[in-house]
Amino acid sequence: MNYDYDLIVIGTGPGGEGAAMKAVKSGKKVAVCDEYLLIGGSCTHRGTIPSKALRHTSEVIIDSGSSGTTNYQTILKSVAKVVDQQVKLRRNFYDRNNVDILDGRARFIDKNTIEIKMSSGGKKKFTSEYFVIATGSRPYHPPDIDFSHPRILDSDSVLDINDNPQSIMIYGAGVIGCEYASIFRGLQIKVNLINTRDKLLSFLDYEIIDALGYHLRTNGVVIRNNEEYEKVVPDEKGVTIYLKSNKIIRCDYLFWAQGRTGNSDNMDIEQLGIETDLRGSIKINKSHQTVVENIYAVGDVVGYPNLASASYDQGRFAATHIVDKNSDYKLVEHIPTGIYTLPEISSVGLTERELTTQKVPYEVGYSYFNHLARAQITGRTTGMLKIIFHRETFEILGVHCFGYGASEIIHIGQAVMSHKDEGNSLNYFINTTFNYPTMAEAYRVAALNGLNRIAELNPSV
Repeated sequence: MNYDYDLIVIGTGPGGEGAAMKAVKSGKKVAVCDEYLLIGGSCTHRGTIPSKALRHTSEVIIDSGSSGTTNYQTILKSVAKVVDQQVKLRRNFYDRNNVDILDGRARFIDKNTIEIKMSSGGKKKFTSEYFVIATGSRPYHPPDIDFSHPRILDSDSVLDINDNPQSIMIYGAGVIGCEYASIFRGLQIKVNLINTRDKLLSFLDYEIIDALGYHLRTNGVVIRNNEEYEKVVPDEKGVTIYLKSNKIIRCDYLFWAQGRTGNSDNMDIEQLGIETDLRGSIKINKSHQTVVENIYAVGDVVGYPNLASASYDQGRFAATHIVDKNSDYKLVEHIPTGIYTLPEISSVGLTERELTTQKVPYEVGYSYFNHLARAQITGRTTGMLKIIFHRETFEILGVHCFGYGASEIIHIGQAVMSHKDEGNSLNYFINTTFNYPTMAEAYRVAALNGLNRIAELNPSV
């Protein structure tokens, strides 16, 4: 049968882009479909890029020690410039590789046909031998909260505020909640961070969690742990939240940051037998195929790990399977976590808590940024690098970093950990000469610190 395309990718975020670029460079005829005229998906327009651009401005304000009132609208204009640059860049990828862009919302007619409600009006059908669903996710909305109200926000609508808020409460202290708590406080907006759990980001190393909580509070964020809402009441001037603990909090805005839902609805995939879980995540096999073997799914719409970087790789892996009919590619064992709070956090591998539960003999080495010459020169002295290693084999088991540049610094540890059979050892950092002064030197300092701890137990080391 002759199809219009070899592959149609639904969604132009990182997962969709990864799939489209791999397939077209392998000689396939490819089209991408997106219901938004401006490509790039949530990553470019409502998630990763805008929030990190906001974060940069917030960081500049903190570094400058400015005490004046921040104009949120001016900041949003600077964010828009970055988004526009990203859209032009990503659009160019498709144009120069002759990938057709189909503007509109797609739904499946059958396993080889979609109908697109075109942005320009009307409907049109397209056929393809293969499909990759890369439609991403959106903020979860509880049914009892009125998200149509202009003072109730989520990570999508936060960029649509049309005034300069003086206070905001963030419900949910996960990654998004903690990042925006840092951002808003840096922009000199009063922040109440409402956490439904007893700790912030409990999947992280406890020392990192403690450091994050300390710095958020020091910067003026009010953190309320173990709280749940009873009801939310918005009005023209603000939002009042009533907590089950009988606390009442009122701010200019409520920012809801409690979970996400996969964008798997309204595509009629159910009629094909494609299954989703309660949060809309599409079920796939190890090759990213749904139960319909020519329809794949990648990125946030399949759930964990919900990272832009991982989504791009998943898209490439799915396209590789389409092109070669086989693929052994899979996400790396140790995916780094990057959390863009102020200061930022990044980790890879296991935590002390996990190793203690597994009864693995380990030791820890530390490097504190205020002892590093490069940090002293730049004034970025807040933070630390923590290396966890096996007490007997010296294998690196985990690396945890808190401070400026953590998401960059972590990749050195990740690179060493990836060589399990080829020298993943604390000795690499002990015996390697690092440029001086650099932040990378923190690895040598932490490694020697850990070695000294071993020597105290075993003087022969």
